[in-house]
Amino acid sequence: MNYSACTSILIGAQASTDGSVMIGRNEDAKAAWPKHFIVHPAATATTPQPFVSTDNGFTMPLPQSAAKYTATPEWTDKYGLFEEDGINEFGVAMSATESTYSNERVLGADPLVKDGIGEEAMITVVLPYVKSARDGVALLGQIVEHYGTSESNGILFADQQEAWYLETGAGHYWVAQRIPDNGYAVVANQMAIQDIDFKDHENFMFARHLREFVTTNHLNPDRDRFCWRNIFGTQDQSDLYYNTPRVWYGQRCFNPEVAQDPQSFDLPFIQYADHLLTIDDAQGYLSSHFEGTPYDPVGAGTPDERKRFRPVSLAKTQESHVLQLRPNMDPAFAGIQWLAMGVGAQSVYVPFYAGIESTPTAYHLGKATYDADSAYWVYKLVSVLLDAHYQSAWPTVSAVQKELRIAFKQAVQHADVVGQQLSGTELNQYLTQQANENAALGIRRYRELAATLITQATDLGPLNYHQDLNL
Repeated sequence: MNYSACTSILIGAQASTDGSVMIGRNEDAKAAWPKHFIVHPAATATTPQPFVSTDNGFTMPLPQSAAKYTATPEWTDKYGLFEEDGINEFGVAMSATESTYSNERVLGADPLVKDGIGEEAMITVVLPYVKSARDGVALLGQIVEHYGTSESNGILFADQQEAWYLETGAGHYWVAQRIPDNGYAVVANQMAIQDIDFKDHENFMFARHLREFVTTNHLNPDRDRFCWRNIFGTQDQSDLYYNTPRVWYGQRCFNPEVAQDPQSFDLPFIQYADHLLTIDDAQGYLSSHFEGTPYDPVGAGTPDERKRFRPVSLAKTQESHVLQLRPNMDPAFAGIQWLAMGVGAQSVYVPFYAGIESTPTAYHLGKATYDADSAYWVYKLVSVLLDAHYQSAWPTVSAVQKELRIAFKQAVQHADVVGQQLSGTELNQYLTQQANENAALGIRRYRELAATLITQATDLGPLNYHQDLNL
């Protein structure tokens, strides 16, 4: 499988209204390719356990003790696990990956490794074994250097203090940058990190011998800077239509005062919003499709404008998530995994606390063919029905989304009050109960929404004829 279409956002603690660190991403692949949502319990093995990829044969030994963590694996492991995103019991969040592309110069000097680590394995071999975002960066970096990587990728890490973005740029080379506390970043399938300060170990981490590799192989096109994006990335026509417009739109949302070109190769990696950002801002960006511009596929632009750029949220999104780490709380309910199954723009983000012990049965179901009991397919069905009659159906869908967003905010506020009084197993059981209720509400309302849309559509077919009922 070729995973190459995600969009990501990272927000520092001082850039948010409540001090939350947030990372989020759309997982894009196929229009009908279900995801599940599970909790892996903490586990201790008596002997070392090897990890063996069912995709490319990547193999490495795992530590014997693994922490509890949440994950959204594929419905089949034929092409690998692709656990993609989650939060572990120590309050570390990880999302992997944002597919990127390395240029021919660097791949000629350090090719990708066929059986190296790839997207499908990264969550599984890193998230259960780290206690901070910085630990996660260091562990994945060590794996890439030792085993090599089969792909170029961007990987998001966060805890209650920091957000980090790591990029792999060749078979064994990588760099990571800490998102400034008062900054944010949006990324769209390109190398994003720019100038590296090799003396600033507080905000940058990188592969050993990175500078020597670049110097020895004469890879740096700049005379007076070490710009990762320029050295390792691409700048081609597909970037101008597929990638840079999504970054432009995100920065337009949060910095409307800054005039930029949607097809610029020089959009900054780090930006500073003109206002404090909320969970709604993160979800809104991941659910966006160039609203308010001529490039909206369902907007008022010309046919050419509506199809010019690839939007952030689109039919091939399998799931969209925002992982929120709130300050000064027990990690069990400081972390919230906001999960929208299917297309973010047409689904709704359901809050699941990091401390949950299990997920609802509907989130364990779903294969490549429609299944009415699967959470993924419940949300996907509404997308299909909406797409068939978008302009007439959208107000109905939008109203239900608004209703659920309000209900979920109220549920989180209530759970926070109660959860503050609990701890240990009692807290985890309570958070599981709350998550089950939130999930059940979302599924019930979307099933009712599907019924409404089907009923409305009976009068919208091409063979319809408006007759005089008195005849």
